[in-house]
Amino acid sequence: MKKFLKKFLLTVGSIIIFSTSVFSASEILVFQSDFGLKDGAVSAMKGVAIGIDKDLKIYDVTHDIPAYSIWDAAYRLYQTAEYWPAGTVFVSIVDPGVGTERLSVVLKTKNGQYFVTPDNGTLALVAEKFGIDEVRQIDEAVNRRQDSEKSYTFHGRDVYAYTGARLASGAITFEQVGKKLPSKVEMISYQKAKYEKNTLVGNIPILDVQYGNIWTNIDRNTASKMNIKKGDIFTVEIYNKDKLIFKDKMPFANSFGDVPEGKNLMYYNSLDSLSFAVNMGDFASTYKIEYGGDWSVKIYK
Repeated sequence: MKKFLKKFLLTVGSIIIFSTSVFSASEILVFQSDFGLKDGAVSAMKGVAIGIDKDLKIYDVTHDIPAYSIWDAAYRLYQTAEYWPAGTVFVSIVDPGVGTERLSVVLKTKNGQYFVTPDNGTLALVAEKFGIDEVRQIDEAVNRRQDSEKSYTFHGRDVYAYTGARLASGAITFEQVGKKLPSKVEMISYQKAKYEKNTLVGNIPILDVQYGNIWTNIDRNTASKMNIKKGDIFTVEIYNKDKLIFKDKMPFANSFGDVPEGKNLMYYNSLDSLSFAVNMGDFASTYKIEYGGDWSVKIYK
């Protein structure tokens, strides 16, 4: 019956057509948090979602975001969202300001995805990548788990999972989330990728956490202005704020095995951005490199 109603309802004697826009949601709900899986927090959020609609398809980005790291939350959404279909609803809860005056919002991007989260910087990178179609503030008088009004420290369960599930299931439209806000979100400061004076400049947004490789935000299109070829040798400088942390020469390679074991190399990662590695080693640990808005890189011949 539910699947039938999602198409239309026809009554005898008079025709009543129910707008398919009410039921246009994808039923795909994707969670992200810094909660970890050591306790029942993630399970509680999924239980709330299933309580809204047992047909929801529920998945995860990750629940291993470092505690309170808005930067990591923003990057992991940026890294993965493009591979999900239009209509997907992402619920991201990295919320060190829980219970304060920070806004609870849903961002609709121009590629037709929805992001349910505190507006604390988490949305910065997907807003830049996909563009802002519309932003709405969650009306907690309507879109909040029943009898949770006195709970101030688990909005992930009581507000975000609840609202995200209602949106993904089609129980509410995007317009019913709450009032429309200006088309902007909280941003995060970092070095944008660019090519100037025969030098590529960029940010280190994240590490390849399993292997210690260094990922930059210098995409192939920007890097192509330097006419990079396999075997070319480049000088790489890595900075934390204005302090030089690393400087060395390394070849550009297609893959790790193109250089001897233990040697440094530059390559394109799975996101088609320039990266650095030690073949069969851990670049980040070896050279004490970290990541975030304060970390930048310069590459030149």
